[in-house]
Amino acid sequence: MARIKVTIPEHIHFTATIPVRVTDLNYGNHLGNDALLSILHEARMQLLGNYGWSELGIGGASLIMADVGIEYKGEGFYGHILTINMAFDDISKYGFDITYHVLNQHGKEVARAKTGMLCFNYTERKLMPLPDEVKAKIETKAG
Repeated sequence: MARIKVTIPEHIHFTATIPVRVTDLNYGNHLGNDALLSILHEARMQLLGNYGWSELGIGGASLIMADVGIEYKGEGFYGHILTINMAFDDISKYGFDITYHVLNQHGKEVARAKTGMLCFNYTERKLMPLPDEVKAKIETKAG
């Protein structure tokens, strides 16, 4: 069976730190897959906020998630502080990917993930081009 492989770029645009809460645990007493996706959403909101954007306001556009891929690498436990290194990658006419490299406080890899984000007009219910000002900011390779 083919496995998802998420490539993490060398550059980092933003780092978020998010604790694993007791409500993030599953019956295995470790970070659940659904909770990890929620943590990635929070990290993405912090990344966008760092640039003065939100999912509903990014240079005159909004964002819609086209896909998500998560490659689990290890466990997260209650009280762990997750470090999530994020980067904009694979920029296209209509959007970009955001990659997430999730590590625990001991530097051990918990997950690699990526979300495909497209620019969307929620009033017209259709895709729209990535605004030039956004493209210019995210093309800059940080860190």
